[in-house]
Amino acid sequence: MKRILATLAATAVLAFAVGAGAAWNKYLRAPTVQMQPMPAHLIALDSGAGQKLLARAEATADFDALMTHFVPQTRRAFCGVASALTTLNAARTTPAPLDQSRLFDHPKVSAHPLKVSVIGMSLDDFATLLRAHGARVSVVYASASSLDAFRKAVRENLATPGDFLLVNYQRSELGQAPMGHISPIAAYDETSDRLLVLDVAAHKYPPTWVETRAMWKAMRAPLNPETNVTRGYLVMHGDGVGPDALTARATLASAD
Repeated sequence: MKRILATLAATAVLAFAVGAGAAWNKYLRAPTVQMQPMPAHLIALDSGAGQKLLARAEATADFDALMTHFVPQTRRAFCGVASALTTLNAARTTPAPLDQSRLFDHPKVSAHPLKVSVIGMSLDDFATLLRAHGARVSVVYASASSLDAFRKAVRENLATPGDFLLVNYQRSELGQAPMGHISPIAAYDETSDRLLVLDVAAHKYPPTWVETRAMWKAMRAPLNPETNVTRGYLVMHGDGVGPDALTARATLASAD
């Protein structure tokens, strides 16, 4: 009997170790570089066509700041973490640059890195994280907006520095590996109606030009087939430059 119990205990320990090792490899280990095929309708920034789009695009106000502070994700579900670090540092919302440890080590941050490692972040969770670090944030769900409104928001955002637009979308709608994802938008080309996704999953995809309509469709993908809740986009205003501050400035300017 003792031998049987010992065998069962050893089996349980082994199963736990194997499971823990599998979980570590899947959720906590830094992803290995394994570039994925680029669907024909998408254009990589590092291609000749991608470089031509960047040279022609006029709405590139955030490109340099985002590229300077770009941080790739270090875990399978850390796209929100990498996007937060990239945009918060580009917006200079804190006196010193943020890193992964300081992002979570804040009294106003309720998210736990282990939980985020497994399930990622929703658009609301992502907005809460940014607000905890001093950013003003506006969240727009695709189900509550329109393609034209999104295009207008992209065009205006990328025409002025100091604020950033980030998208939350379903990759499979773009012909990429199925997974929800968050990344900042770094440029917009009016002629081709394409926006440049600065993909934080740099181990799989380069910065990519995506047609605005295609991105809109990817954001419209429902989170749950039984509900009407969709993904969407977020506008982040750094250094206290949010909607209220902009309205106040406009009011003062008109008074002068």
